[in-house]
Amino acid sequence: MTMMISHAFLQNYWWLIISLLAGLLVFLLFVQGGQSFIFSLPRNEMQRKMVVNSLGRKWEFTFTTLVTFGGAFFASFPLFYATSFGGAYWVWMAILFSFIIQAVAYEYRSKPANVYGTKVFDTFLFINGCLGPFLLGVAVATFFTGSDFSLDLFNRVQWGSAWHGLEALINPVNLLLGLAVLFLARVLGLMYIENSIEDEELTGSVRKAVLRNAIPFLVFFLAFVAAILLGNGYRADAVTGEVTLVKHHYLHNLLGNIFTLVLFLGGVVLVLVSLWLAVFKGSRRAIWFAGSGTVPVVMALFFLAGYGETAFYPSSADPDSSLTLAKASSSQFTLKTMMYVSFIIPFVVAYIWYAWSSINRSRITTGEMAGEDHAY
Repeated sequence: MTMMISHAFLQNYWWLIISLLAGLLVFLLFVQGGQSFIFSLPRNEMQRKMVVNSLGRKWEFTFTTLVTFGGAFFASFPLFYATSFGGAYWVWMAILFSFIIQAVAYEYRSKPANVYGTKVFDTFLFINGCLGPFLLGVAVATFFTGSDFSLDLFNRVQWGSAWHGLEALINPVNLLLGLAVLFLARVLGLMYIENSIEDEELTGSVRKAVLRNAIPFLVFFLAFVAAILLGNGYRADAVTGEVTLVKHHYLHNLLGNIFTLVLFLGGVVLVLVSLWLAVFKGSRRAIWFAGSGTVPVVMALFFLAGYGETAFYPSSADPDSSLTLAKASSSQFTLKTMMYVSFIIPFVVAYIWYAWSSINRSRITTGEMAGEDHAY
């Protein structure tokens, strides 16, 4: 007898997968965070080369996860993809542009025929390091604050602002999450540099920089969490589908789901432990505690936005145009077919871990960089 899998189950399943990919992506933004220090952290060209090569060996993991995240969103919730990319295209174009120049920089920075010099491509890496995490944070914050769009009977999107997504930059709550993700990426980048490079002088600089970036991260993150939990949320009625603003809706979602609450609080504790290890103990293992905390916290935030009778992509202009998991998803057949394909994810993760371990078998040293045939 064929097992029946409901459409609602598949929608929730794919939101879980997307939440997991989002958490992994935010952790892997340590590459971008490290790039944002390319001009300020290294004391000389050799140290800069070590930093670039340490991050360069991982940039493809971040890029691939970003593409996978976008692809999963497109396949499972195509109406979100059409609405967001069809209306807020300037902010998404800016994000994609920042990642494109990163790929160009790593490819051509040390090529013999590089007529522009390494500084031009280092600037590309710096731009991606700052702009990428910040804009991703701003874009995700609109899941809670809403966007200026409306849909007609045929689900054709009309954007209310001529800025097409860039108007999100004037919302203070969006800026809080954008800055929180930026400083989190910078902290993760510093932890990874300390973990992967063997250089006493550089390590000393890293430990001082962690505290300077951890403080604004905590301030911006806590301010964002307070804003969404104590403010209004977009509740979607399970029967009628009507979307209304409800006071403390996201707080009720958090307290009403023990799994989400444990994910959030457990992740926050692990991130705080990582900061304690990095700042006060100078531990090279801090990056792993930070990563183990970052992923569940991001997942919990996505759960708040998508589960519990909530519109995950709300419209501030026309609440009834807001997107819920049920409204935005693909057909039951498509989601079911993709679910079977998703069962290979553990094998992909195992391969990534194997490749990661092989690359990081030993820390980068000045001697290795001096004799490196292939260097970024």
